[in-house]
Amino acid sequence: MGTGPFAVPTFAAILAAGYDATLVVTRPQPAVKSRGSVPPGPVRQWAEDNGLPIFDPPSINDPQAIERLVAEKAMLLVVCDYGQILKPEALRSTTLGGINLHGSLLPEYRGAAPVQWSVLSGDTATGVTVIHMTPRLDGGPILATSETPIGVQETAGELESRLSQLGISATLSAIETLSDWDGVSPIGRPQDPTRVSKAPRLQKTDGEIDFTKSSRHIDCQVRALQPWPIAYTHLVVSEGKPPLRIAIKQVTILDNDVPRSDNVGEILPGSELDVVTSSGAVRIERLQPAGKREMTGREFRCGYQSIVGPMQRLST
Repeated sequence: MGTGPFAVPTFAAILAAGYDATLVVTRPQPAVKSRGSVPPGPVRQWAEDNGLPIFDPPSINDPQAIERLVAEKAMLLVVCDYGQILKPEALRSTTLGGINLHGSLLPEYRGAAPVQWSVLSGDTATGVTVIHMTPRLDGGPILATSETPIGVQETAGELESRLSQLGISATLSAIETLSDWDGVSPIGRPQDPTRVSKAPRLQKTDGEIDFTKSSRHIDCQVRALQPWPIAYTHLVVSEGKPPLRIAIKQVTILDNDVPRSDNVGEILPGSELDVVTSSGAVRIERLQPAGKREMTGREFRCGYQSIVGPMQRLST
């Protein structure tokens, strides 16, 4: 069971290891709102490429959907990046229940966006966890984990790609553990309830940069919100004109190189595109003005000389 790209490397490894995938369950294709067609989701495309049967019910917990799962007489559900929460009836459709590959070191960052929240929180390390599923979201006993450092310039998209590869060995190890399970005895390691944290799905508004925050926070925000929803701010041009929305793609922390200032959001005069924060400044390395191409901070400064100058501010 899966929909997004995070699941594909692990699903492919399961097939390569010789296991028999009786069915691939994925989310339905979204409705087309205009001419053309919506490209298939990554798991759907992978299943089609491998000639595997596909099942895409609107709700996996509907009685008809559960009947289909039961009819497969499968041993195990392998769930990753699926997008629906399985109720007890769905989990009981297989002999060994289900396992879930999650993009964090549980119980930290339970929820839909664990990779993004680990970067946003400024963590230096993260990993993947495979749990034996229970009806409680991401709350089942831990069967396998694997840890990795987070690069100082790594975006959430880059990290998620690495974690999808890291999940292969952890998932195969969990499947091997379950192969000797009697289906009754306790299995895995219970999660520590004192370490639970949440990772809710991000919204577009989470991308708005607040320059009263520290340079470190802003750097983490910019990296965490790529490839979506992308951090952004506005350039105040002049009275009577709407501010220019700017997507921020990369920044460099300059805390040790600039004087402190109370004028948060100010573009420092004479700089490439250095903006004051509560702890110093950040240099905007790459950005994309609304309706324009992506460019460097230097290119933006040269191209927008008439509106970017001393004491202009980027603000929320």
